[in-house]
Amino acid sequence: MKTSAKQMKSAARLYAVQALFQMEASGQDVPAVQREFEDHRFGAEVDGDELAEGDIDLFRKLVDDAVNWQAKIDQMTDRALVEKWPIARIDPTLRALFRAAGAELAEGEAPPRVVISEFVDVAKAFFPEGKEPKFVNAVLDHMAREAKPEAF
Repeated sequence: MKTSAKQMKSAARLYAVQALFQMEASGQDVPAVQREFEDHRFGAEVDGDELAEGDIDLFRKLVDDAVNWQAKIDQMTDRALVEKWPIARIDPTLRALFRAAGAELAEGEAPPRVVISEFVDVAKAFFPEGKEPKFVNAVLDHMAREAKPEAF
């Protein structure tokens, strides 16, 4: 089954969030996590289901930029969050999502609306029953307006 370029970009975003989460939880470094995902997750078969192929270039760029620009992205995220909820207090999955999305908003080529929509879909994958996707939408909209005000 051929994976479309759009599906590969979507998968890369999801994998980037997972990789950033894994790095924070395990203390692994960027090269180790990138290797693991590229060798064992992209297109792998898990319990009879085939995982999507990911856009390796986008995956690497998101992970690298999220790590290299983490302080800047975290500050941007903090400004978008309610004052009583600094990024350190939010769910680690959401923290990883905001870092990956923030990297793409700040350093990526895709229009902000596309980035927001894609990462809201990632939030829905992790939190299918929760209010998190709406929260993610609001925070990313704020971050996008700061990162690329000319797009609004």
